[in-house]
Amino acid sequence: MKTEQQTKGLAGEEIAVDYLLRNGYRIYEKNWRCGHLEVDIIAGIDDYIVIIEVKTRKNTKCGTPENFVIKQKQKNLIRAANYYTTFRGITKEVRFDIISIILSEQLEDIRHITDAFKPCW
Repeated sequence: MKTEQQTKGLAGEEIAVDYLLRNGYRIYEKNWRCGHLEVDIIAGIDDYIVIIEVKTRKNTKCGTPENFVIKQKQKNLIRAANYYTTFRGITKEVRFDIISIILSEQLEDIRHITDAFKPCW
């Protein structure tokens, strides 16, 4: 049985996939895992592979959803992207986006932050 938070998170990811498809993205993977690393959505647009973290909250009382993509999560997404592109033999440029969703009974607000962070090599 899934918790309310897990259910809301899955709903947010489906909303994000629909949003991306409507905006011309190709979805390559959902919930891709490599060991303990996970990427919510791996998509493509133009000449980019886009690693997307989806954050869903019911309100902004504790901050906007994107504020919860902390440095450690960013490092994990960068590591996962490295594994994914190596595993698939992908040479396209990688971009890291965040899709921030407020999902409550009264509101559905989607914010797509492109190039939300960059790897520090």
